[in-house]
Amino acid sequence: MPIPSFQFRPKYVSFDCYGTLIEWPMTPITRELVGDQIPAEHWDQFVKEFRGYRYDSVLGKYYPYEQTLQDAFEGVCRKWGVKAAPDAGKRFADGVRSWGPHADVPEPLKKMGENYKLVILSNAGDAFLEESVPRLGADFHAVFTAEQAGYYKPRYAAFEYMLDQLDASPEDFVHVSSHTRYDLMPMHDMGFRNLVLLDRGCDPVTHGYDYVTVKSLNELNQMLGI
Repeated sequence: MPIPSFQFRPKYVSFDCYGTLIEWPMTPITRELVGDQIPAEHWDQFVKEFRGYRYDSVLGKYYPYEQTLQDAFEGVCRKWGVKAAPDAGKRFADGVRSWGPHADVPEPLKKMGENYKLVILSNAGDAFLEESVPRLGADFHAVFTAEQAGYYKPRYAAFEYMLDQLDASPEDFVHVSSHTRYDLMPMHDMGFRNLVLLDRGCDPVTHGYDYVTVKSLNELNQMLGI
């Protein structure tokens, strides 16, 4: 089946960062912290609920990213009757800062950056992106964070911050994310229509939000005419 192509040239190709471009091995750290407190047969459910608590922790007023990780972990541990390590947030944050790009990212991303203005909108803080973005090996026109915006995705204000900083409108973007709930669903509701799910299994594929699903940035480059 031929890969569809965009019928316009976007001003910007914007990305979520962690999970989409940078690896996201959160589960091994979670396992180290929890140990044998969760029976093996319940492990997948615990991990799934921890993902939900992380989402819930960013829906309100902005506060530092490391603390959202701590609060989310304490929340899911409290639900499961598990003792939560007081330094869990720091250990997760240290992990995020240490992770590198998915193996399939640097080469096609560099090629993309030679043809389009690349933008990142991330839920992590400035210090995280300062370490992670250079590892991607591509030129970025702009890198925006929740710390700068004062709001986390999926809050509309996070996306509005990106639009304001670039003096742009939703029609100017192709946006790429591996996260439906944080990025693609709220962006669709805000009027963004050129949305791409880079499917890494982070979220279930949903229907009714008009995004295109790809398995690699090479596919995306073909859609962009590169």
